[in-house]
Amino acid sequence: MINKLSRIIIHWSAGLWYPNDYEKQFYHFLIDCDGKCYSGNHKPEDNIDCTDGNYAAHTGGGNTGSIGVALCAMLGFISPANAGKYPITKPQLEACFKFCAELCEKYKIPVENVMTHYEFGKAHPQTTSAGKIDIIFLPPYPEVKQNEIGDFIRQKIKWYLNRVES
Repeated sequence: MINKLSRIIIHWSAGLWYPNDYEKQFYHFLIDCDGKCYSGNHKPEDNIDCTDGNYAAHTGGGNTGSIGVALCAMLGFISPANAGKYPITKPQLEACFKFCAELCEKYKIPVENVMTHYEFGKAHPQTTSAGKIDIIFLPPYPEVKQNEIGDFIRQKIKWYLNRVES
């Protein structure tokens, strides 16, 4: 059994720009389109041991030891050319990067252990996270290709982490 929090998994909620009670069941933290962060129904520490059923179930096959952070957005996403009426916003993304840097600092999580739900599914094809599409597109940064998104996010978090530690 894992006895600490060892990674952060970033999602999009596939919902509206503001969190709702349903979404709060699954994520530890949710970030709205303006960059405001909300707490979900579970503390990150609830995911140290998921055998008791009292945890945030955000990543099939990867909840234990993981903090789930969701960007409230992307309802209606079909493709980068048709991102729906609720695309991820730049203030939301920047708030996410900064907040994840703070979580890395607080829980001593290496930035290399921050990933998107999509990346987790690719790395763990035997789980129910395989095939998840969050996050394969960043509307504020359309030049970042799907296979570069995780590295882009980690670089941004490192930039913020350097300011948190200063």
